[in-house]
Amino acid sequence: MTACNGSSIPRRAVIDSAMPSLLQISGLRTVFDTDAGSFAAVDGVSLQLQRGQTLGIVGESGCGKSLLSLSIMGLVPRPGRIASGSIQFDGTELTGLPPARMRQFRGNRIAMIFQEPMTSLNPVYTVGRQIVEAIRAHDRAASHADVRRRAIDALDRVRIPAASRRFHDYPHQMSGGMRQRVMIAMALVTSPDLLIADEPTTALDVTVQAQVLDLLRDIQADTGMAILLITHDLGVVAGMADDVLVMYAGRVVEQAPVTSIFSSPQHPYTLGLLGSMPRLEDSRDRLLAIDGMLPPPQSLPQGCRFHPRCVFMTDECQRADPPPRTLGSQHLAACWHVPVETASPSAGDRP
Repeated sequence: MTACNGSSIPRRAVIDSAMPSLLQISGLRTVFDTDAGSFAAVDGVSLQLQRGQTLGIVGESGCGKSLLSLSIMGLVPRPGRIASGSIQFDGTELTGLPPARMRQFRGNRIAMIFQEPMTSLNPVYTVGRQIVEAIRAHDRAASHADVRRRAIDALDRVRIPAASRRFHDYPHQMSGGMRQRVMIAMALVTSPDLLIADEPTTALDVTVQAQVLDLLRDIQADTGMAILLITHDLGVVAGMADDVLVMYAGRVVEQAPVTSIFSSPQHPYTLGLLGSMPRLEDSRDRLLAIDGMLPPPQSLPQGCRFHPRCVFMTDECQRADPPPRTLGSQHLAACWHVPVETASPSAGDRP
């Protein structure tokens, strides 16, 4: 299988299943309280991520991907809140953690690259000063000379030429790709165990996109950090992820190793995403599109949330929400059309 940029799907990382998960989320519900009621934007999401592994989370804008990442970071904007569920990081429960304790994890052991580097970087400060502040937030005892050296080393590590000189540049003096590298340098300067990358290649051209992804792969190989990769681009997922989680309207509709997602997708939404993905070997004049729009959390349809847009929709899909069912040992799909002879209720749904 080939990604849209021509890169092949990577071999699945060798992960010791006996090792405890670095990140384990169970039944997470993040809701927004409004005058019209409470609406779940992340609804019952569960996942596991181990050290050295990359988990890709895909779906359309508004499906809950970014809010899931903000829930992990303890940065859900008001009036949002985590209503129920568990987020465990290296054995520590993060939900309900006091702010001072959460700050020991956020930016230190769990770092995040946000979508837009130009809006995430302060335009009136040099990039060097902003990296220095990121270091100071977690190490106030270091000397000025040591912090400056570490900041320049971070820029050099993300392959910014003449790092000691670019240390004094302002964000507007850098290209989009260089600004993204600065964001990566800021995220990695504390050597985190988990990196959350939210659309790290948005608005970058294909060549720069490939360079950024290569950089993340190399740093992961050197450090063994885990990566939670949030994207709408299946080509990026094909080149980076070990496992893939597909979200729709706040829920997980399919989860599997990356090779299974591309070779044997089971949910109609996943099929639609793959059908709209350009491929070098495809001679179609037009890409396939998924009809309709993603429903807002306050007006979700009854039954399967995808059924108004699904070409396989039946009466059963309109009546009841399908439970997630497992196919084999590692493939999960929430669809009434998963072949009955190969599917069984997932462990989390058994009485």
